[in-house]
Amino acid sequence: MSLHSSDGAFLLCLDLQPAFLNAMAGGARALRRCAFAIEAAQVLGVPVAFTEQVPQKLGGTAPELLALAGRCPVWGKTAFSALADDGIRDALRQRTVKHLILCGLETPVCIYQTAIAALDAPYQVTVLMDAVTARRDEDAQAALAALAQAGVKVLPAETVFYARLHDAMHPFFKTYTQLVKKYA
Repeated sequence: MSLHSSDGAFLLCLDLQPAFLNAMAGGARALRRCAFAIEAAQVLGVPVAFTEQVPQKLGGTAPELLALAGRCPVWGKTAFSALADDGIRDALRQRTVKHLILCGLETPVCIYQTAIAALDAPYQVTVLMDAVTARRDEDAQAALAALAQAGVKVLPAETVFYARLHDAMHPFFKTYTQLVKKYA
C-alpha cells in the first residue's frame, strides 16, 4: 500500500504521557510534532488512537493532544508493544487497519517493539521520525536504523502526510499547508 492511499491507514500515538514526555530531552519537540501529526490525520480523515503505558501509575495522555484528536480510543497497556495487548490488537483488526503510522514514546522501547510486531501482524508500518523521541538520542537512532532495515518506513511527518495528499489539487491541500506553517 502506498503512503497516499487512504484505505486502512491509522495513526497510533504511543504513550504520550507527561510523566514520560518530561523525562525526555526532546519531549517538548516530540509533543509538538505529535500534535502536528494528530491534526494532519484529522484533516485527512485518518483515524487516531492513543496508548498509555500503565496509566494507573504513570497518568494519562497529555490533555492537549487528546483535545486535538476529539473522541478517539485511548487504550491502556502494560506490554511495551501495543500489539502484545489482546484488546488493542483486536481493536485494530476490527477497524481493518492495513497501514499503521506510529508516533510517540519511547523510540527504542515501545515504538520499536510495536513496529516490529506490526510488521509481523502483517501491517505496513511507518514511524514518524520527527514525532518520536527517547531518553538517549543514540538509542533512538539505532532503533530507527534497525526498523528501516526491517522494512519499516522511517519518514518525517510532513513527508507522510504530503504523500497522502498526493497533489496540490487535493481538497484539503490548503488546510494542510496551513498546519505545516502552524507547526513549522
